[in-house]
Amino acid sequence: MAALISSLIGVLFASAVYLVLARRSFSVILGLTLAAYGTNLFLLATGKVGDLAPPIITEGIAAYADPLPQALVLTAIVIGFGMTAFLIVLSLRASFATGTDHVDGQERDDVYEQEFSGVDGQDRVATIRAERIRRGAATKERSQ
Repeated sequence: MAALISSLIGVLFASAVYLVLARRSFSVILGLTLAAYGTNLFLLATGKVGDLAPPIITEGIAAYADPLPQALVLTAIVIGFGMTAFLIVLSLRASFATGTDHVDGQERDDVYEQEFSGVDGQDRVATIRAERIRRGAATKERSQ
């Protein structure tokens, strides 16, 4: 059982690191959420919850689970939900303001330049850039 929980914690953290290094804000938010889940699972595993021992000391019971990790995980879950909601709203606001979901606020134009090579392709890249500028201006007008 310990190997399964350890593997699950490792998979959660590996997925979190992969998603945090992505270029889109939704992937970064999802990665941070997975890291929080991995941390919660780690804290819960340290409290020996799987032993089916009660977290309250009563007479006649020699073994009990430590209630502190359970309290920490419960608090971390609530804080994690609040922070995730805040990050989603912040990301939506940033994407409305910039017109893109990129973390740095800019799309990569070199992808379009490689895809549309030649004279006609350069016109297409210019059209895409003009469309982004127009969307950004329209978003700024709506927000004011």
